[in-house]
Amino acid sequence: MRLLVFVYKGLIILFIFFGVAIIGGTIYGVFSHASPFNAAQKMDDLQRDISEEGQTFVGIGKIRVSTIAPNPGMVILFVSFKYFPSDKAFSEELVLRIGDFRGIIVDYIGSFSVAELQKLSEESLKIELLRRFNAILRLGQIEVLYLSDFIII
Repeated sequence: MRLLVFVYKGLIILFIFFGVAIIGGTIYGVFSHASPFNAAQKMDDLQRDISEEGQTFVGIGKIRVSTIAPNPGMVILFVSFKYFPSDKAFSEELVLRIGDFRGIIVDYIGSFSVAELQKLSEESLKIELLRRFNAILRLGQIEVLYLSDFIII
């Protein structure tokens, strides 16, 4: 009987301790952390910073293109460019045009032989691809095109 009374008192003390800890933790959490309005403001600031700087559009991905004879080869390249996600209409157009961009790259690069591509400067290649990309865009224009992983095999 004495053992049950001892266990009962111990459980009551334990429940009181956890109750105080939960209430104290809640009060501390409410008064010591930033309000959700500040967190929302920080998210708006972050979104504005991203939209002012722009992001890199990498939706075209890595492309492999076969070159023409007499010595057919393979060109591997990754095309990207800056865009502003805050311009929703242009962003949607870019996504819808990914297939067209890939087709332009395959048609243009595939029209050269390996020897011609080796003589062609990367800058002139970027300028022509940029011109062709912008020719199909209606809601905005790409300003600078970046080529990486440009490998001629």
